[in-house]
Amino acid sequence: MRTLVVGAGAVGGYFGGRLLEAGRDVTFLARPARAAALAETGLRIRSPHGDATLLTPPAVLAGNLHETFDLVLLSCKAFDLEGAIASFAPAVGPQTAILPLLNGMRHLDSLDQRFGTTRVLGGQCQIASTLTEAGEIVHLSEMQSLTFGERDGAISERVKAIESLMSGAIFESRASTGILLEMWEKWVFLASLAGSTCLMRATIGEICQSPGGADFVLGLLAECGSISAAEGYPVREAFLTRTRGLLTATGSPLTASMFRDMERNAPIEADHILGDLLQRRGLRPQVSLLDVAYTHLKAYELRRR
Repeated sequence: MRTLVVGAGAVGGYFGGRLLEAGRDVTFLARPARAAALAETGLRIRSPHGDATLLTPPAVLAGNLHETFDLVLLSCKAFDLEGAIASFAPAVGPQTAILPLLNGMRHLDSLDQRFGTTRVLGGQCQIASTLTEAGEIVHLSEMQSLTFGERDGAISERVKAIESLMSGAIFESRASTGILLEMWEKWVFLASLAGSTCLMRATIGEICQSPGGADFVLGLLAECGSISAAEGYPVREAFLTRTRGLLTATGSPLTASMFRDMERNAPIEADHILGDLLQRRGLRPQVSLLDVAYTHLKAYELRRR
């Protein structure tokens, strides 16, 4: 199964690199500077699950992309989605499956509009990783999983093929019959985590050791969960139990990648993660915790400009 990984950064570079390490047919669609770095120093991964240096990984520039692939693994940031779609469009043929790993749900509408709903799978990943200035992918925790599936819940032949492709790589992978619910649950978790850590400019442990901190985080979680339920995807009790534990752990160093982006004055996914939730919620007569967190992120974006 020929796979095009769109982006060789913290997420695409990690999962694509692990697939390449397992002997899979993987090509990275990279920007010129990243492609040059890959050619010079290779794809370098530092991880609790084992380091890897993959010399001269196959890479292609958008202008040189003239063939189709069986699978497109899309790992860009939401604010780069429009450009990414234009760059990988030549790789999409009649039988190509597109597996996006973006957070939230709004990207599905953009991909459906450009390529049609039949080509676009649901997908999500669980990983904390970063790309250093030296071009090394640093895996920050033990967590490394990728889940995918047809949005109607079917276990199709292409899902089985992707399952086979990922089998043998060192990360956890799983085909899901309820991928949309799992994407919503991740969105609820991420919006709660990002909203809390970005607004407070602190780790979960620091927030929860502060007066009213745990109540704030849990209130934001409840608000995000209510929006998911209103959209037809009530989160499961097991998810809530696990998430409440993660978001109230005293001493936890947990932060959202959006918080780390803010710390280095980088672009953030404010509209895709928090703003889209607010739009789906509809109008409310009073300001909510989610409103406050979103306003803070938009103020950061304006100040950054």
